Amino acid sequence: MISIDRFLSDEQDPKAVEKVIGKLNDLLTSNEEILYLAVQKKPAVNLLPDSIAITNKRIFYCEPGNLGLTMNFKDISWKNVKEVSFKEEFFGSKFICVPQQGENIVTEFIPKVQARRLNQAANEQLEQLRERARLEQIEEKRQVETVTPVVPEPTPAPAPEPLYTPPAPATLPAQEEPEDEATSKLRKLKTLFDKHLITQEEYDAKKADILNSL
Repeated sequence: MISIDRFLSDEQDPKAVEKVIGKLNDLLTSNEEILYLAVQKKPAVNLLPDSIAITNKRIFYCEPGNLGLTMNFKDISWKNVKEVSFKEEFFGSKFICVPQQGENIVTEFIPKVQARRLNQAANEQLEQLRERARLEQIEEKRQVETVTPVVPEPTPAPAPEPLYTPPAPATLPAQEEPEDEATSKLRKLKTLFDKHLITQEEYDAKKADILNSL
C-alpha cells in the first residue's frame, strides 16, 4: 500500500488523496510510481474534486462519479504529450496538457502551489523522455556507421580492344600513261644514237623529221 503522507505537502485534501491513491495502486504497471498528486479545490462546495496524478510513465486524470461512489480514470502517456503548462487565475490555476493529437485537456481550480509543482514534475518527465529519445538516435546512428562497411569507389574498367581492325587500304602503284607514237620514236632514236649506231647528223635529221610531223 502506498503511503499518502508525501502527497499532502501542498495542502491537498487528505480524503481525496487517500481515495485516489487507493484506486491508482491497482492501475500502476511494473516500475511505475506516482511522483505528484494535485487535487482540485473549487471556490464553492468541494465535495467531489478532480485530481491529477503524475507518474514516471503517464498523466492520470481522476474524476469522481456517482456522488463519489465511483472513480473515472483517464490517462495519457508521456510519448503522446506535446507540452504542459498552467495559467494562474483568481481562483486557483488551470493546468493545460497539449497532446500530440486531439484537443487540449484543461483542468480548472487547481491550487496555485500545486499547479506549479504539477507543471514542474510533468516537464521533468517530458525532458527525460526527450533526452532518452536523443540518446537512442545517437546510438542507432553509431550502430549503423559501425555495421555499414565503407565501399570504395569502383575503378573504371579499361576500354575493350576492338575485335577486328580492318587493314589499311593498299596503295596502288601509279599507272604510267602510255607513250604516244612521236615520243616512242624519239626514245628509240636516242637509243640508237647512244649506241653509236647512227651519226650525229643522222640523229639530228631524223629527230627534226619526227618533230615536224607533230
